[in-house]
Amino acid sequence: MKKFLQKYHIENKKIAVGVSGGADSLALVLMAAEQLVPCGYRVIALTVDHGLRPSSADEAAYVAEIMKQHQIEHHILRWQGEKPQSDVEAAARTARFELIGEWCQQNEVSCLLLAHHSYDQAETFFIRLQRGSGLEGLCAMREAVKRHNLLILRPLLNRSPEDMKNYLRQKKIAWINDESNDDERFLRNKIRHFLPELAQKTAITAEDICQTVTRLQSAEDYIQNKLAQFMATEVVNESGEIFYLNYAVFAKLHEEMQFRVLARLLGDEYMPRAGSVLRLRQQLLAPNFNGATLNGKEILRHNEQIWIVPEFSVKHKAYKAEWKEFIKHNPQYKRHKLPFKVKFALVQMWRKNDIQ
Repeated sequence: MKKFLQKYHIENKKIAVGVSGGADSLALVLMAAEQLVPCGYRVIALTVDHGLRPSSADEAAYVAEIMKQHQIEHHILRWQGEKPQSDVEAAARTARFELIGEWCQQNEVSCLLLAHHSYDQAETFFIRLQRGSGLEGLCAMREAVKRHNLLILRPLLNRSPEDMKNYLRQKKIAWINDESNDDERFLRNKIRHFLPELAQKTAITAEDICQTVTRLQSAEDYIQNKLAQFMATEVVNESGEIFYLNYAVFAKLHEEMQFRVLARLLGDEYMPRAGSVLRLRQQLLAPNFNGATLNGKEILRHNEQIWIVPEFSVKHKAYKAEWKEFIKHNPQYKRHKLPFKVKFALVQMWRKNDIQ
């Protein structure tokens, strides 16, 4: 475990572990304490009581008792307020991350360990496959991912869930079976129950799928590096939220890279749907392209440049006077022949930054 942390250059000695009471997370926190505490680390168990089942408080209390027996610091985080009536699983997952993230931020913890294992990875791969995901989606879960200021690490991602159960059996520690895992209305549970049968009939194991995912992640990393290079050298950023690039350079890119560039430029907090970006790519390359809007952005083609600007629904009446004032403070734009919407966006961003 120490070598795993060193791989990601973890310097903060406070390590949080998400613990639900299931075999995987219980084993992870006990392994972490066993291996890291003697090296000077402070291991902190965090349990979210979502309140969705009558037994959730009892489960959190059980985890607290196990942590007390092993002298591991433990905190219960409770999801307060009304619970959603639909898509409960996704809402609970979001609430769990928010509660743990807030606690870590307030307590200066920058690293969180989660107990996802090889079956979780295989399940995620098949779920993405069923949704028709591309390369990025089929990369499934990463061993390390940054969310805001929190680094999430999954040290068990290539290990079998049976390893964790055997570890707990040796220690004579019982774990909690989440009854919702048996509900086959959820696709993930259907896949989980299917994986042993897949291995028996085809010899394709969860570990095999994890190895394939690792290779896909390597390919994705290569594309991301190429994308970053292109964005740094070919895309010009004006006023923070306005971008442009040469149309001829864009047109020569591979289709996948064209898609990636547009998705990156159009994505703020939320990425647009892949289908929408693909349709935009086709429109943009057509000779008669007259502009489009997507994800709160306007896409324009003018004088061999592609422009991406924020979409403003209200056109300010004093535009001409404002453009004149803008040019007075930004004379480098005086000789530029720009479309009206780019000029308008430049003025709006200038006014916004000036006010701030």
